[in-house]
Amino acid sequence: MDLGLTGKTAIVTGGSRGIGKGIAMGLVQEGCNVSICARNREELSAAADELDANNASVLPLQLDITKDEDIKKLVQETKKEFGQIDILINNVGGNRRNLFEKTTDEDWQFVLNINLLCHIKLSRLVVPCMKEQKRGSIIFISSIFGRESGGAGLSIYNTTKSAVISLSKIMAVELAPFNIRVNNVAPGSIRFPGGSWDRRCIQDPEGMAEFLKRDFPLGRFGTVEEVANLVTFLASEKASLVT
Repeated sequence: MDLGLTGKTAIVTGGSRGIGKGIAMGLVQEGCNVSICARNREELSAAADELDANNASVLPLQLDITKDEDIKKLVQETKKEFGQIDILINNVGGNRRNLFEKTTDEDWQFVLNINLLCHIKLSRLVVPCMKEQKRGSIIFISSIFGRESGGAGLSIYNTTKSAVISLSKIMAVELAPFNIRVNNVAPGSIRFPGGSWDRRCIQDPEGMAEFLKRDFPLGRFGTVEEVANLVTFLASEKASLVT
């Protein structure tokens, strides 16, 4: 199926590894120009080389989008390179896990910045571009823990992911008249090299195998490619009624 993404331009935050890199790969394979950003230069360069192997136009930017000046640079450099911004994937995120009473103001501020506030600031900068073009797709990558409790130690993470889900609903309503669709993808347990589930599987293979058998109907973790396939579809005009 041709998703009609050839020549479109996408920004993928946190695009150097894991789900972010997978989404960027899905988009470039459909002909998108992609701007990716991350803080780690080596991982960013390696991801760009991998994406370039698909004959794609890729702009890697070493940035920290918890900083206002870097958010502005991401938008400016993308527009300078590609002339437009059709798709925004708000993917970057992080966590500081602890019991609620032991969390600190600094913990809360860090996770709020990386899981919510930077997405708000970046989206506000991109929306005027999309309004001018009379089209656009904004997709937030939240988490199943934005809807489910997930257990102790996740008070900050769950709060921010719940906020992202709520934010996407209001933005979808407000931006619909401008042909800008807003969606939220809340992945469950996704395993990829270097991720938390991958580390736990390596540390306790028998325990994790039993965990999968007991709690997962399909008996396995999800894959980056499965999340990327959904996001790529949502970013396309084939999902024109989905917001």
